[in-house]
Amino acid sequence: MTMLGAIILCGGGSRRMGRDKALLEWDGVRAVDRVAALAREVGAQALVTAGADLGLPWVPDDETGAGPVGGVLAGAKALGCARLLVLAVDAPTLTVEDLAPLLAAGRCYEGLPVPMVLDASAIPANAVAGWPLRRFVERAGLTALPVPEGAMARLRGANTPEEREALR
Repeated sequence: MTMLGAIILCGGGSRRMGRDKALLEWDGVRAVDRVAALAREVGAQALVTAGADLGLPWVPDDETGAGPVGGVLAGAKALGCARLLVLAVDAPTLTVEDLAPLLAAGRCYEGLPVPMVLDASAIPANAVAGWPLRRFVERAGLTALPVPEGAMARLRGANTPEEREALR
């Protein structure tokens, strides 16, 4: 059986939200804790938050401004897992059902590089922090699945107070 590790991307500045998205409460639970619980529920045996120390195992970005690819690379290195589930902290309303197709096939959804599931061996050898996440997904050879009906808002997450209110 292949060990699944989860990387929760938490390194953004949360400028559009106006406060740290990882610390926002959703039904009384911090967003980062909701995303971590979901990762464990779908079988992640290890997890790290990338970019911020939020009281869970974490890894700093290797360099300032490394972006989400920097978080993926640092997280993958720290975890050492064969399969990786990459989640964004700003999508705390994702469900097991949203992730099931990705876990079955190791993919992402059309137009949305995160969430994604990939084999660590698919990480491009020349990947560098600062790459756009879409380039990383393309170079990793991930096939995009159609977005399930009714799932787009959960998958996109909340980057603004208005998006957060719509998801609540």
